[in-house]
Order: sequence, then structure tokens, then C-alpha cells
Amino acid sequence: MTKRLNQLVKKIDTSTEEKILAAAKKVFVRKGMSGARMQDIADEAGINKALLHYYFKNKEKLFEVIFVEAGNRLFPKINEIFNSDIPLFEKFEKFCDEYITMVMDNPYLPLFVLNEINQDPEMFLEKLWPNTAKPNPSKFLAQIEAEVKKGTIKKVSPMELLINLIINGCFPICC
Repeated sequence: MTKRLNQLVKKIDTSTEEKILAAAKKVFVRKGMSGARMQDIADEAGINKALLHYYFKNKEKLFEVIFVEAGNRLFPKINEIFNSDIPLFEKFEKFCDEYITMVMDNPYLPLFVLNEINQDPEMFLEKLWPNTAKPNPSKFLAQIEAEVKKGTIKKVSPMELLINLIINGCFPICC
């Protein structure tokens, strides 16, 4: 009987946490990180604020969970693209497709990332990558250098091109 009760409690905990995360995503999309309130998230989830605080101490911790979850989905895909043997221009397309899809599914992320990086870049990276593989663009950057040497693309810093790719991918969505 105790084992069955423990399983039921664990299932309720998981279900409640999933409801909270789904509600938080909706509220963050509607109101942004700064405009969202814990009460708004509790109301959206159909729970009381005390229960919300039981699961997540504050909205920053809640958002951190959502953000890390999104990063855990995105960065392995980006690494796969960066390290693949496909031609450079196909990588551009695949990168943009994955990146824009993630941002469209999580429109609150670009502004959150900019705010977090602006506040404390080192802490942001520590929060983001404790459990995920960091993006490794070295093969991608080498391909850019090779295309520059061949004359296929104009002379450009590979890292600047990557940064521009990211910025141009999120700017129309977040602004």
C-alpha cells in the first residue's frame, strides 16, 4: 500500500510541476519576464501561490528551469549541425531552422538571455551549461574560413559571422 501511495504522490508532483511549467511559459510569453508575477502563473496553472512557491522559490528559479530545458533541447541539435559533414550553406539553413523554431516555440528566450548575459555573463553560462554539452562551433568556423580562402564568401571573421547569424535570427522575433 505504501509503495502505491508513493507512486501516486510522485505522479501528482510531476503533473503539478508540468502544469506550473506550462503555465509559466504562457505567462512569460504574454507578459515577459519582468511583467510576469508568481500570482499570474499560479492562476494560469489553477493552483494557489503557496503551492507554486513550494515547487519554485521565485520566478527567476522557475524561468531558469524553463530556460535550461530549452537549452538542453537546442544545443545538442546545434552541435550536431556544427559537427556534421554537410556543406556550409546547408549548415546555415539547418542552424537557422533549428534556432528560429526554438525561438518561435519560446519567444521569451531572446530577451531573457540578453538580460541575463547583461547582468552577469559568467553566472549565466554556469547556469546554462552545468548539465549540457556546450556548443562547439570549431568545425563550423573552420568551414567558414575555408570558404573565405576559396573566395566563395567575402572575407569575414568566422566568429562574427556566427554571432550575426544568431542575432539576425532572433532580432525579428524578439523586437
